[in-house]
Amino acid sequence: DGRLTFYPGNQTVDLPFINFMKRYGTVFLNAYTNSPICCPSRAAMWSGLFTHLTESWNNFKGLDPDYVTWMDLMQKHGYHTQKYGKLDYTSGHHSVSNRVEAWTRDVDFLLRQEGRPMVNLTGDRKHVRVMEADWRNTDKAVNWIKEEAINLTQPFVLYLGLNLPHPYPSPYAGENFGSSTFLTSPYWLEKVTYEAIKIPKWSSLSEMHPIDYYSSYTKNCTGEFTKQEVRNIRAFYYAMCAETDAMLGEIISALRDTGLLKKTIIIFTADHGELAMEHRQFYKMSMYEGSSHVPLLVLGPGIKEQQQIPNVVSLVDIYPTMLDIARIPVPQNLSGYSLIPLLRGKAENELSPRGPRPSWVLSEFHGCNVNASMYMLRTDKWKYITYSDGHSVLPQLFDLSDDPDELTNVAVKFPVIVHSLDKILRSIVNYPKVSSSVQEYNKRQFISWKQSLGQNYSDVIANLRWHQDWLKEPQKYEYAINKWL
Repeated sequence: DGRLTFYPGNQTVDLPFINFMKRYGTVFLNAYTNSPICCPSRAAMWSGLFTHLTESWNNFKGLDPDYVTWMDLMQKHGYHTQKYGKLDYTSGHHSVSNRVEAWTRDVDFLLRQEGRPMVNLTGDRKHVRVMEADWRNTDKAVNWIKEEAINLTQPFVLYLGLNLPHPYPSPYAGENFGSSTFLTSPYWLEKVTYEAIKIPKWSSLSEMHPIDYYSSYTKNCTGEFTKQEVRNIRAFYYAMCAETDAMLGEIISALRDTGLLKKTIIIFTADHGELAMEHRQFYKMSMYEGSSHVPLLVLGPGIKEQQQIPNVVSLVDIYPTMLDIARIPVPQNLSGYSLIPLLRGKAENELSPRGPRPSWVLSEFHGCNVNASMYMLRTDKWKYITYSDGHSVLPQLFDLSDDPDELTNVAVKFPVIVHSLDKILRSIVNYPKVSSSVQEYNKRQFISWKQSLGQNYSDVIANLRWHQDWLKEPQKYEYAINKWL
């Protein structure tokens, strides 16, 4: 959650290396994902293109494998490149369930797709390496810096992709039942200040926006939760962020030990945030701040120190920024704009040959846990969210300066602002058309999957992640699918 990287969110947990980057570099106060889920978000970051252009509709469908990423271009221009850890930009981690849930989101039924969010404390006060796979990849990156990078005669670019902070698979609900367990050890939990944790306000179930209700239901969050349960989920999430920060620290320390820190630019960001029980949801797949607002910090030569940038930026800006750093000509077809002028504290009029950076960012989502394509336009104090064709579901408008927790939808109160933001959005993306092509894609994918199963279809579909609900009335749900088809 990007808000943890600046005041006031960071009073809850100690993040020493994020703070180091803030002190000696620049923090972006309003950085957003272009799609709040792993694979589509990464597709946007690696391609510099909005999601409706990459057609990365869900965690299964990302970039074409032969797409030229910024790293490919840097390699072509003489950079030594190295990648470790999670990439997920051509196709992400997903089960058959994930896919089927995304494809059937237009079906008229409500089924829980996740385990109920919960916490799990493991190990003792000495247990530092909870997420072992991430630590292994961090070790690889550290060793590469100390053994390889230090001896290179050419410039290098190193990418390290972590899984943390991400809820873990929940074995208590069967292997097919999502990742809804927040897991940490006492070592990390002690870095969280429980008293500073804010318990989010919730609308009543009957007052929720219909799309939010669908999301909350499929994420198994509509039941009763005590304040203690919510506080724990948030605390464990912050502890997982502290463990992530320590991995960042290993990279910074390795660069310092090898004398490379002063001549290396470091960028820290994330594919999306975590709601951690805000708006009666956990996970991502939402345009609310917890899910869509990402961290973005940059440190290194030529980058202003202790700078806070309020401009809205997004992950598609990484592509032109990387090329700008390497002095490689930036392709003109990109959705993003280089961050270098902002990072160097230049005046707006010195910006790119493409003209000034727009005053808005776009995020969109077409995957599971949300039963309509959604589009978010963020500009100055406004966040405008619209769904599907723009008519069948009510839009949302939030004034973030007045209502940072996004509890009051003021779309009806400000029709003129809704109209002008919708006009800007339609000039960027013909969103009713995109929504309709996603619906067709989902139906096509589902039909071909169903046909591939033949006689086994009824049995397989009944036992996906929603099995606990489905098996109560299997015929009703199969009928709903047939009606949709």
